[in-house]
Amino acid sequence: MKILFLLLILAALILLLTAAVSLYITTTSKNFILTEDSAARETGTDCILILGAAVWKGQKPSHMLHDRLLTGVSLYQRGVAPKIIVSGDHGRQDYDEVNVMKDFAMRCGVPSRDIFMDHAGFNTYDSMYRARDIFQADSLIIVTQRYHLYRSLYTARRLGLSAYGVCADRRPYAKRMHRNIRELLSRDKAVVMTCLKPKPKYLGPVIPVSGNGDLTNDR
Repeated sequence: MKILFLLLILAALILLLTAAVSLYITTTSKNFILTEDSAARETGTDCILILGAAVWKGQKPSHMLHDRLLTGVSLYQRGVAPKIIVSGDHGRQDYDEVNVMKDFAMRCGVPSRDIFMDHAGFNTYDSMYRARDIFQADSLIIVTQRYHLYRSLYTARRLGLSAYGVCADRRPYAKRMHRNIRELLSRDKAVVMTCLKPKPKYLGPVIPVSGNGDLTNDR
């Protein structure tokens, strides 16, 4: 019984700590979330960073990714920033988020040279680190769904980026409970990662976002 009691106390402390971390990240990030209209009034932003999400069979963006792309392209067309970075998972030959993202943006009228592909944006931390070190961004607008935007902003700003965010929530999404639970754990990890600041899985040559996005093409 004593061991069970101690385990329950430990579990309660872990839950309290996780809740405290989540509240801290939400509180410190919420003031950097803009509407599309207010983002359009911001000036001097280097780029719009659209974070990747699942791609379905037939090279079709999932609902979340589709809405992130629509929002990011809309911001570009409104003159929020002159360049777009699409950052996602292209870690194997048979799965490619970033070319799907770039193709979508180009179909919406964004010139290829204004779209930079981050092929190694395997997670939020890597995407922010690489935006800073590979693409040499100093200021950016992050586009993702609200539940993910708090952590994205926290991570970016802890890495020294002048980051703002715009929510891409355009509809209800499936698996909300599962996603929210996973996000709580991811926020704990974000605190650790931004304290230790390890290098991402891949770095590579510098490709300034002020240049030509076609340098990131792989086909």
